[in-house]
Amino acid sequence: MHVLYEDAGKLKAETIFSEADTSLQVESASGKRSKIKRNAVLFTFERPSPDSLLPAAEALAATLDAGFLWECAPQQEFEAAALAEDYFGHAPDAVEKTATILALSAAPAYFHRRGKGAFRPAPPDILQAALAAIEKKRRQAELQEEWTESILGGTLPDALRPVAATFLDRPDKNTLEWKAFDAAVQRSDTSPERLLLTLGVWPHPLAMMRDRFLSAHFPRGTDWPPVELQDWGADLPQAEVEAYSLDDASTTEIDDALSVSIPGPGMVRVGIHIAVPALAVTRGSALDELARARMSTVYMPGDKIPMLSPELIAAFSLDEGQWRPTLSLYVTGRLEDGEILDTETRLERIRVTANLRHGQIGGLVTEDALADPDAPLPHGHWLRPLWQFAQALSAVRDRTRGKPENNDRIEYGFEIDGPPDDPDSIVRLVPRQRNAPLDRLVAEFMILANTQWGALLARHGVPGIYRSQQTGRTRMSTQALPHESIAVPQYIWSTSPLRRYVDLINQGQILAAAEHGVSARLAAPFKPKDADLYALIGAFDSQYTAWSEFQSSMERYWCIRWMRQQGLKEVRAHVLRENLVRLACAPFVTRINGLPEFERGHEVRLDILGYDEIGLEVEFRPRETG
Repeated sequence: MHVLYEDAGKLKAETIFSEADTSLQVESASGKRSKIKRNAVLFTFERPSPDSLLPAAEALAATLDAGFLWECAPQQEFEAAALAEDYFGHAPDAVEKTATILALSAAPAYFHRRGKGAFRPAPPDILQAALAAIEKKRRQAELQEEWTESILGGTLPDALRPVAATFLDRPDKNTLEWKAFDAAVQRSDTSPERLLLTLGVWPHPLAMMRDRFLSAHFPRGTDWPPVELQDWGADLPQAEVEAYSLDDASTTEIDDALSVSIPGPGMVRVGIHIAVPALAVTRGSALDELARARMSTVYMPGDKIPMLSPELIAAFSLDEGQWRPTLSLYVTGRLEDGEILDTETRLERIRVTANLRHGQIGGLVTEDALADPDAPLPHGHWLRPLWQFAQALSAVRDRTRGKPENNDRIEYGFEIDGPPDDPDSIVRLVPRQRNAPLDRLVAEFMILANTQWGALLARHGVPGIYRSQQTGRTRMSTQALPHESIAVPQYIWSTSPLRRYVDLINQGQILAAAEHGVSARLAAPFKPKDADLYALIGAFDSQYTAWSEFQSSMERYWCIRWMRQQGLKEVRAHVLRENLVRLACAPFVTRINGLPEFERGHEVRLDILGYDEIGLEVEFRPRETG
């Protein structure tokens, strides 16, 4: 005797080996024995053999029409065996009963299961709704397949055009449009980016990169709402100083300027003057909310998205010939050893004499010219004492660090001739020695300001956002901790308030400390242990990282474009570690498969085999070493 039973929702047919009151022991065709409960049994049978029952029943079930069965079935609950007898017109055999059970189970729209071998026909209204849903699903599947075939044929269906740009970063995976595109990706054996570019969603990889970034971080666009200008700082005292700024030619947000005077033999008094947008961008104001949403200016070759509105930048940027409010730090020190004798922080107005540019005077400002008082040097009366004091300050930090700062790597600026969103625009890489005198001079005084103002906040118990580095780990916090690589006891960002939100926050705190002294902690915009200050650190760190990653990707793209425009066939590179190298002609770091193991700094020559502007990679092959 054989038995048909249910096991985990499946029908099984096996031979009865032994029976008990509530259970059976059955044996499969392979000889495996198992124990089943009696209430799982549908029926017993003698013929056909268990291994042929289900195949025969499945073949018969395929011929049974669910609609006709529904019309034949009683309107109340019924047994499948009873319906089989009515349908076939005789007492059904095992194959016919099993086929009926299979046919009813396979038509849930028509029949609802009510237990072992029992069913109930769906009411007419529910059946019609279910059939309509099935038909809708069928038509959707056909439409999805039609879209997929169109994509594979190289044509983007019109229905997908409005949403195709969202497929990479924010797809709605429940839509037919996404499912059709995803199916095409799987069947085409390509990446989503390449497929979308092939379909013309973006004209080129540069457009794709920019659009993805902007849609993710600036969904409402990059324009600022109109800003009502005021004469901020008009009542501040005017400082009669001869101040100059030093920046790249492309810089439009002039944050800082320097002045210098000689109060006595062997002494110097340096003024570090910082634009002060914190007068307008006060905590909780509408301007503050907009600046906080951006956190930083976004830079990319040939273009940028400012943190502040153009009107605010124009009002506070230290443009030459214009009276502008500044937060000024005056430091008096000895030229001989860099010892700081006195500091003073003032809120005042200055008029910058000139905005100097690296490209204009950088080649003329050499260490030899700075050291020789008789050598021709533009603005030498201003540069030489600044340079001498900057060297003394650097030497103090070197002694604290125990070694000189390693900053002699060549850096590159990007100049784009043409629209920055056009890949055919000509790109130029402008090399600049990182430790060039002008760079070192400005950097030293920005370090000085950030160190002294960090000390000012700590001294008065006013919280600020500090950057520290200990045991090689750099982090931001509200604690005035040492920065080991810079070799200073504390360090904050405060000298780029037109471009970084952290600097803007710290500037407001510094203003309070300078004005209120010991009571500053009560008057500062952020009080000690203000939870919002901690939240700002996390938000800034995350967003600043996203901005930096985008900038790096854009620079990497334009490096590839530069190599293509130059028609390079081979390049030199220097080993950083293992198979990681940096090109000698461009700021491009990559891994070279198959590169032998060399010491750091070893020069290798590489053949260029191809470019991948989507993956931002170049295919190199080691040609020779030496």
